[in-house]
Amino acid sequence: MKFLVIANHSYMLWQFRKELLLELQKQGEVVISMPFLGHEEDFKALGFRCIDTELNRRGINPLQDLKLYRFYKKLIKEEKPDKVITYSIKPNVYAGFICRRKKIPYYVNVQGLGTAFQSPQMAAIATKMYKAGLKKAEAVFFENQFNADEFVKRGIVPKEKEVVLNGAGVNLDLYKYQPYPSEEKGIHILYLGRIMKEKGVEETFDAMRIVKARYGDKVVFDVVGFFEDEYKETVEKLSEDGIIVFHGFQSDPKPYYAMAHCVVLASYHEGMSNVLLEAASTGRALITTDIPGCRETVEVGLTGYLCKKQDVGTIVVCMEKFLQKSAAEREQMGLDGRAKMEKEFSKEIIVSSTVGFINEKTQG
Repeated sequence: MKFLVIANHSYMLWQFRKELLLELQKQGEVVISMPFLGHEEDFKALGFRCIDTELNRRGINPLQDLKLYRFYKKLIKEEKPDKVITYSIKPNVYAGFICRRKKIPYYVNVQGLGTAFQSPQMAAIATKMYKAGLKKAEAVFFENQFNADEFVKRGIVPKEKEVVLNGAGVNLDLYKYQPYPSEEKGIHILYLGRIMKEKGVEETFDAMRIVKARYGDKVVFDVVGFFEDEYKETVEKLSEDGIIVFHGFQSDPKPYYAMAHCVVLASYHEGMSNVLLEAASTGRALITTDIPGCRETVEVGLTGYLCKKQDVGTIVVCMEKFLQKSAAEREQMGLDGRAKMEKEFSKEIIVSSTVGFINEKTQG
């Protein structure tokens, strides 16, 4: 058996899918086509053959995309895979279309709707592209039911081909439960992720300003991630004013989850937020948006709180609810969050389910 895996980012594939690829490797050869953006040498060390792939992850450039399509066509012809597994919109659409024409079994992963469905015009284009690429897929994996329903409603995927899993799952051994930290130097609320508009950072920063003014040294806002240029001045000013403690980009988030008491993510859209899964697995309460891909990670009032999308006031309310609890209650929220991850989001469960679907008899 030969698997060809086609993705748009080596770092992200390593972070969230290596356990699945290692399981597939037990059945045969796994070849990976991806832009080399980190961890490609780690993949090679594990015995994967990796092919560097030039891919523009943002926007549609007809000439660049035609070049990518031709690359995939040549790749699939030369590799002659038994099965193809794709991640993200361009691999899903372009490689999917080629597999459809060549009648090669292929399995598609939709990791979120992203910006493609944020406007009617973009949604119309994305729908046509997805219809062309996903028409003959053996299975289409979604990270939440809302995204699956959207694809079925638009006629992109028939109901019988949808498979909804709890995202990529979380490695419970890698993200072990960490003892609840001391609150002696303040209650730490952490934002970890890209500092960009769609992650709700503008509303989150506004909420941090309000809560810091009310609670002073009782609360510490830690921010970890790299910022888009437009937020450079904002982040620097928040740091200077003592509103946040900015730690920059960190390749290993685990120490920052461990030092936090709570994690906040007020995102506008997600497939399934890995940050929330990792934080909860570490044993930390969550404050996040009441949207698909975020709400599934929380038992409201038990493991965290849900705020409204693009609503500063409800983020503030959620933060204050957490701050007003006792230390024992805050710790218990994290313990309950860990239990939820063990029951519903274990990487082992997700990998086993995914491999099961990929191994099912190929339909004609």
